[in-house]
Parts: sequence; C-alpha cells; structure tokens
Amino acid sequence: MRPTPLALALALAASPVLAEDGRQPVSAGSAFNPQISLILGGSLYHDNQRGAGAELVEEAAGILHGVHFHEHGHGAENGFNLDEIELVLSATIDPYFDGRFTAAFDGHETHVEEAWVQTRMLPAGLKVKAGRFLSEIGYQNSQHRHAWEFSQQNLAYATLLGDHGLIDNGLQLTWLAPAPFFLQLGAELLQGSEQERFGALVDVHDAEAVLDESVGGPAATRGGPRLGTLFVKAGPDLGAAQALQFGLSYARARQFQQLLDEDETALSGDEFALEGRQSLYGVDVVYKRDGGGEKGAGALKLVAEYLRMEKDMKVGAADAGAPVAAGDRVTGTQDGWYVQGVYGLAPRWQLGLRHEVTGDTNEVKEGGARIGFDASTRSTLALTWLPTEFSRLRLELAQGDIHDEAGDKTPLKQVVLGYTMSMGTHGAHRF
Repeated sequence: MRPTPLALALALAASPVLAEDGRQPVSAGSAFNPQISLILGGSLYHDNQRGAGAELVEEAAGILHGVHFHEHGHGAENGFNLDEIELVLSATIDPYFDGRFTAAFDGHETHVEEAWVQTRMLPAGLKVKAGRFLSEIGYQNSQHRHAWEFSQQNLAYATLLGDHGLIDNGLQLTWLAPAPFFLQLGAELLQGSEQERFGALVDVHDAEAVLDESVGGPAATRGGPRLGTLFVKAGPDLGAAQALQFGLSYARARQFQQLLDEDETALSGDEFALEGRQSLYGVDVVYKRDGGGEKGAGALKLVAEYLRMEKDMKVGAADAGAPVAAGDRVTGTQDGWYVQGVYGLAPRWQLGLRHEVTGDTNEVKEGGARIGFDASTRSTLALTWLPTEFSRLRLELAQGDIHDEAGDKTPLKQVVLGYTMSMGTHGAHRF
C-alpha cells in the first residue's frame, strides 16, 4: 500500500534528528512533551467580619496606606470558595535551557504567574533566569501558594509586599559558590510593574478620580527596569537528618507612587500624590529536622522572617486642604515579622503554629509631623492531614487584632477548612 502524505508527515515528525552541535538526539515527536500538573484547591471559610477579613488586613495601618486602594478581594468570602488553581508546564528544553510556565486562576481571573527560561550549562556555578518569576528575596516569597504551610499570607508580606508577594518580569543571576557549606548569592533586575505594594505605581484613572486635576498629579512612569534585588542564602552541613539555612535580602524600587485621600472622600480638597523610592531589608532563618518516624512523624520545621521597609518621597501634587504642600518630603518606616513551626504529630499528620506581626515600627513623617500607627497581630493554629503526597486536607484557626489608621482595634477571627490536590507530575518543593 502506498503511504499517504499524512502518514509520511507523521513518520518524519517521529523520527529522531540530531541537535545542531550533534551532541544530543532530539525527537521532533517529543519536542514539546513537558511535565504537566494541575493544582486544585478549595475551602470552607468563615470570619467574624462577614467575610471581609482579607479587606480588613489590606487596610491595616501602615506607611503604605492608599497603595492599591481600589482593589480588594484577594481573600475568601464566608462559605464555600474556590482557591487558587495552578496549571504548570515544565521541561528541559535542550541541553542548555529549562523552562516553566504557571497559570493561576483565583476564581475571578486568570493570570500568568511564571513564564521563564533558565540556563543549565553555565560554568562556575552560575545560572541565569529570564522571563516572569517569583523573586528569591526572603523565604516565603519564592513559594507558590499551594506550598505554604498556612492557607493565608502572613501579615508581614501582606502589608509590605502584597498578598501575591513580589512577582515580576526581568533577569535573575545566581551563583553557587564553591564553599565547604551551602552558599548562594543572587541578584535580580526587574521591570517594577503591576506591584501590589512594593514599587506600586498610581493608575492614571485612579488619580483623575481622586485628585483635582488643576493641581496636577503623579509624575509620569519611568522606563524600566525600576526594581532591583540582592540576596544571600547560606547553610552549614549538619548531616543527613538536619538542615539549617540563613538568608539576607535587599530590594530597591527607584520609582514608587502613592495617592492619598485623608478623609477617603474623593475630590474633597485634602488629597495629595507622592513619588519617591523604597528600600526593603530582610533576614530569614529556616531549620528542618527529620524525626525518623514513618511518613513524617516527628519531623520538625521552624521558620522566622523579618522585613523592614523604608520610603523616601516628595509631594508632587497637593490640594489646598492637604496636610502637605508640593515639594515637601515624606518619609516612613514599617517592619513586619512572623515565626512559625510545623511538627509531625503522627504518620501523615502535622500540627502548625504561627505568630505574625506587622508594624512594631510603623511611622510616617509628613508636613513636619510624625505620625505613628499601632501594630497588628495574628496567631494561627493549623492541623493538616496528608493522605498521600498528592493530597492535603487542612483545618486552620486564626485570631488577631487589626489596627486601622485612626488607632481603632478590630478583633479578627477566621476558620478555614481547605483541600489541595495535585494532579500529574509535580516537582519537589523548595527548601
């Protein structure tokens, strides 16, 4: 029987060919054959604020008040919720590059969380990553939501970086030093766009809706890259049963904007716009111990992380009733931290405890006045059952006190019963 054109095409597509350098055979039939995984999650949620717990956290008193003021809804509502779903495609592209793509759906919209390529064969322990990725600053920032030990973002990250943390487009360079212990140094050059808190820019439509156009508005957006980071991660060799890692981080946004409305009433004469720079300093410590028990029994993981943010800005435009005038300098400092531990109670059962604080240091200097804000705190208890490595059920109880800019304290109580299921091939989680 004479072969058809379609059969010939399929045979040619399936036949192996050599790479240009002749070193590795590449099959066109498997040229796009990535590892694929789908992470499913959902929860039954309740808080004592009629489902507005996430919005209450976003509005916690701090030096970034007004940033991203027009968007809420990161958190769950009382009742049943579809949590963030991730579709992940990853592959070794060729001997020189790895690639990864992650799309996240949060029940309202779909967005690209990661889309990057990374080198495989650079000398001297060097690696370069390009595209869109989670920044390596801090400890939790580089983790996907489904890998968190607790279902909700900690207060330090939520108030200083935003619920999603620092994700951006750019370049990352890391170097694994030839030391007798683990030592990695890294730097990132990022576009500095679409940030929730750190390096956030004011939307033109928001400015027009809040600030009287006769007094002007925020400065024009500069060309990127507008954000840079440095980080160091180090850990001694403690043997096979234990691991310890220390981390230092620094990030700087060369353009940051705020649009402030003192009485939260647009066009009432007290609004003003700021522009300047931000700096973020971080330190983290992680300790892990293998308890030797069956399926995680006796295992222990402890994490502590501290973040400190400083802003240095000038007033670009101000209405007549604003507490500052155009050209005035406005500075601020705010910190946040959390301590958490997870212990293997029994095979496949974990107990987690976390305490988190934002705003131990929390003040702004504007118009010759020093304005201080109270700290917000929260404690969380989590009980987790892991039937297999692909599934997880978690009951979480949280209680905290959230302060607003007026100094009023609002008790926040939250209950979350959630599931996370992993379908398909999924790589190991980060340290």
